[in-house]
Amino acid sequence: QVQLVESGGGSVQPGESLKLSCAASGFTDDNYVIGWFHQAPGKERAGVACICSSDGNTFYADSVKGRFTISRDKAKNTVYLQMNSLKPEDTGVYCCAASLEIQITTLREHLYDYWGRGTQVTVSS
Repeated sequence: QVQLVESGGGSVQPGESLKLSCAASGFTDDNYVIGWFHQAPGKERAGVACICSSDGNTFYADSVKGRFTISRDKAKNTVYLQMNSLKPEDTGVYCCAASLEIQITTLREHLYDYWGRGTQVTVSS
């Protein structure tokens, strides 16, 4: 059973930072991709960033390039999302998801098979 558990959310002011964690378990090998997805209140879920567990290659949505960094700690089976220069529009639930079928970094949501329940991020003055 693949399980993903997010943590690290909270409430911050614009310009501040948060670091989210996605703890993964249940994978049989290292051939998977982890993505972070954001759902703002009243909006559809959108991809933020993703990383290949095997080689560390990453991909970012244009809206977060230069502000967010995705990384992995293979020993801890954990993927992180460092979020800097946070904006009010970054507010929402952040979920991590895993794909066991893709070999490259992509944020096409339908290709992700397993999802965590999410962690809340609130950015406001």
